[in-house]
Amino acid sequence: MTMLDDRTTAAATWPAAYPQGYAVVDVETTGLARDDRIVSAAVYRLDAQGNVEDHWYTLVNPERDPGPVWIHGLTTDVLAGAPLFPDIAGEFAERLDGRVLVAHNAIFDWQMIAREYARAKSAAPVRQRLCTIALSKELALPLPNHKLESLAAHYGVVQQRAHHALDDARVLAEAFRPSLHQAARVGARLPLLECRPLTEWSDGPATPRIGYQATGPYGRSSSWRPARKRPACPYPNPGRYEADKPLKQGMRVAFSGDTSIDRDLLEDRAVEAGLHVASSVSRLTSLLVTNDPDSATSKTVKAKAFGTPVIDEAAFTQLLRDVAPADG
Repeated sequence: MTMLDDRTTAAATWPAAYPQGYAVVDVETTGLARDDRIVSAAVYRLDAQGNVEDHWYTLVNPERDPGPVWIHGLTTDVLAGAPLFPDIAGEFAERLDGRVLVAHNAIFDWQMIAREYARAKSAAPVRQRLCTIALSKELALPLPNHKLESLAAHYGVVQQRAHHALDDARVLAEAFRPSLHQAARVGARLPLLECRPLTEWSDGPATPRIGYQATGPYGRSSSWRPARKRPACPYPNPGRYEADKPLKQGMRVAFSGDTSIDRDLLEDRAVEAGLHVASSVSRLTSLLVTNDPDSATSKTVKAKAFGTPVIDEAAFTQLLRDVAPADG
């Protein structure tokens, strides 16, 4: 059977509810906080069956320190002559328009892109996103962890330049296609989430918070942060989270350690879903979210002592998709 025959057969049996096109995206950034910037971006456009149509890559001048050069390799000198984001926003938008944005830990890429468009007084033409971490969980892939390199190795995809936006996007596109086909074969529901443009961006400089540093995997930050005063949760605490069941409004959730999503944004999403964000762990805590459960922070130590359920950030963000209503 030729490749054309294979594609024709796939199209004939393809789930009608699946999207008609995808934009596999990777962005490299100066960091992970609200005021961090994109320094490079890549897009692989795929058709409905995950076949590559074309690809695109650009450097972006962040107009500030490039951040973790030891990770992305992009120095101030390299970026000095690169276009500003408003200069490439139109072409970037053309690559995204009418497609589902696909990324590994898609909430991060989407938020960085949405912030850049908000700064440029515009909005990215993206209505839905798909996280390949969530898809690999949906398919129960036997991966040792949720890193892109593990997903690539599972499908035999060779990574040539880790943390280079174009190569990371290529690797993800090549790994996404067999995942998509596996989902189609078993009739799996794709974990699609709505993308909402940012509306709260201010042109003013970020207000420094005393004692605060943005957290993230770059090893340059502290996990200490001041507590934010929030309105009381209107729902009663239904008790502890149980594995394989949804979160329920009113649950008390605590966070510990570094997160890939800006902590304030993660907590805001939890509050919007009807959860109570707790600043400490007690016997009443329903769930602790941490990417490092073996660390000796006061929260992880208390969680172990109290028998509080512990899950990682990726699992928590997926549970946020479908939080059950509070008991009437």
